[in-house]
Amino acid sequence: MSVPPGITQRDLRHRSREIMDAVQGGQSFTVTRDEHPIGQLVPLRRRRRFVTRQEFAAMSRTAPGLDPDTFRSDQDAMADTHSDDPQHHEVAPMGGSGGATG
Repeated sequence: MSVPPGITQRDLRHRSREIMDAVQGGQSFTVTRDEHPIGQLVPLRRRRRFVTRQEFAAMSRTAPGLDPDTFRSDQDAMADTHSDDPQHHEVAPMGGSGGATG
C-alpha cells in the first residue's frame, strides 16, 4: 500500500477546493504541520444501496441455515439484557416525581 502524498497545512488552507476535489475523486493525502504528519484526508467509501438478484442469490447459497425458534430466543435474550429500553421503564404519574423509574 502506497503512502498518500503529503500536503502542508498551508496548502490545505490555500488550495482547499482543489484538494477536496481530488479527495472526492479518490485521492488521499497526509496533512503535515512543521513537516510532521498530523492527519489524513481520505475519501469516504460509498456504500452500495442495491444488490443485484444474482449477488443476493450467490450470497444466500453460502449463508448458514437459520432456525427461526433459535433466532427468536436469541433476540428475546438480547432484548432482556438492555434495560435502557424506554418501553421497559415505568413513568411516574403527573404530580409525582416526574421521572422514570426502573
